Amino acid sequence: MSLDFPATPASAAPARGETLTGAQAVVRSLEALGVTDVFGLPGGAILPVYDPLLDAEKIRHILVRHEQGAGHAAEGYAAASGKLGVAIATSGPGATNLVTAIADAYMDSVPLLAITGQVFSTLMGTDAFQEADIIGITMPITKHSILVKNAAEIPGALAAAHHIATTGRPGPVLVDITKDAQQAELEYSWPPKVDLPGYRPVTKAHGKQIIAAAQMILEAKKPVFYVGGGVIRSRASAELLALAEQVGAPVVTTLMARGAFPDSHQLQLGMPGMHGTVPAVLALQESDLLVSLGARFDDRVTGKAALFAPDAKVVHVDIDPAEIGKIRTADVPIVGDLKDVLVDLLAAVRQAGASQTADYADWWVRLNGLREQFPLGYAPTTDGLLAPQHVISRIGALTGPEGVYAAGVGQHQMWAAQFIKYERPNAWLNSGGAGTMGYSVPAAMGAKVAEPDRVVWAIDGDGCFQMTNQELATCVINDIPIKVAIINNSSLGMVRQWQTLFYDGRYSNTELSTGHGSVRVPDFVKLAEAYGALGIRVEKEDEVDAAIELALATNDRPVVIDFVVSADAMVWPMVPQGVSNSFVQYAREHAPSFDDDLSETGRVEDDALAADLNGGNR
Repeated sequence: MSLDFPATPASAAPARGETLTGAQAVVRSLEALGVTDVFGLPGGAILPVYDPLLDAEKIRHILVRHEQGAGHAAEGYAAASGKLGVAIATSGPGATNLVTAIADAYMDSVPLLAITGQVFSTLMGTDAFQEADIIGITMPITKHSILVKNAAEIPGALAAAHHIATTGRPGPVLVDITKDAQQAELEYSWPPKVDLPGYRPVTKAHGKQIIAAAQMILEAKKPVFYVGGGVIRSRASAELLALAEQVGAPVVTTLMARGAFPDSHQLQLGMPGMHGTVPAVLALQESDLLVSLGARFDDRVTGKAALFAPDAKVVHVDIDPAEIGKIRTADVPIVGDLKDVLVDLLAAVRQAGASQTADYADWWVRLNGLREQFPLGYAPTTDGLLAPQHVISRIGALTGPEGVYAAGVGQHQMWAAQFIKYERPNAWLNSGGAGTMGYSVPAAMGAKVAEPDRVVWAIDGDGCFQMTNQELATCVINDIPIKVAIINNSSLGMVRQWQTLFYDGRYSNTELSTGHGSVRVPDFVKLAEAYGALGIRVEKEDEVDAAIELALATNDRPVVIDFVVSADAMVWPMVPQGVSNSFVQYAREHAPSFDDDLSETGRVEDDALAADLNGGNR
């Protein structure tokens, strides 16, 4: 298989047949692949690579404080820029500390190259110091894992890893290199010969499937474009916009697809799923055609899959054939790259539409009625503390759509997805599939390295922040001025919300006790200052805008704002896990007065129930 490699400037190109060590070959190969930034932390088994890395003129190495931070930073770098993210770690615990980030990248289709050192090949299998079978450990959570024991294999392994990670469905690739391979010499030349006989991503869809999908769209009365993160990974937002405007059907964007379609657009219904808007959730549920674009029918979107969109036919487009039919049978399966598929589908719709025009008037009457009746909102707090939704909406409003917003996982993640308006792809970064606490700060750090001219926010919870806040030191020392908004409710908020709703308010081990008498544990302002960042505390609503504006004006160091918010604030709407998106099972258990208004088919005929689960926003 012939691979195309980034052009290498003549000044950087090594002479063919030059003798290098394996470690030098690692650095030269990364340069030849166009890598300019890497995140890592050295140790014994990777130490040979760190010596030539010191002299590298085209690669900036950013020393993290924890390998998990390196992995998430590489993810944030990739998610914000679309380029490959690179993380380096040593063997044993260094490599295993990368595992969470690798799993995260695998779930969210992030192009990530993890390079790990391994003990001498002669010591493998002997339980040597800091030995771990990282290939075996990561095999289920990587697109591919490569063990290199021979220095001559290093250029080819890195070239193959780059190609696999960035083509087809993007994802993480691990290259584990023994210490003796790093120290040995090889005759280095570039580009290497790479043979990947079993790797053939399908990018061009079958023409008959495109025609069938176009006809199905034009025949539908209640279609919905169900947009997943694949649209962002394939850089197909412009193509999606053109198709949606041509068809005139509603669009819903999943958690991973926020920004793939502008929130300000009249066709946008918002985010579907467990914490989706009522119009988005019910549009999917009541549709007669789902046009699924780079989405995987995740359980957080479908609820109980057997009851999801019961009357809908499905056109499912994905570059990964394993996703098609995994959860929901597709009437028209299309395997291909979304950027190409959407161009072809638009052409087919236009051609078919010359003799047939779709009429969605009644469908839009229903959807616009839902929009008017159930606007996204929130109730004011009753304890005098800040409403977190207000704080996050002001961050978005004052920063604007050109900013980058990286969220941790939990209530603040959902509020950030709901209350910030996303107008462009790659503006919203989060851990969607794995749900990794601690993602936000290092991901924001990586995003700022990739996009230094953009404002980058880490919107974090007080629980998430305490998992990876050590990377503030990395930001200060390396002049990476991210902004951190801690949505501080003194608890593990989403877990506490579930305990409120489903465990009779029994708060087992979710109180973080950040307030201990008159002492804050920890005091986030003092913590920020100890790292050399600007620390700000906000406890009153009239202080919110001024604090955000100060953060936006401060670009010589990171800024940490401790927003003290109400612990009783909840994320609404909410469809409980494991029930239908029509809310039927939940309603009969928790709102029996609505039972007479429910149809036998599992739909909500009286929208009062939807309002009940929308937090009372009607």
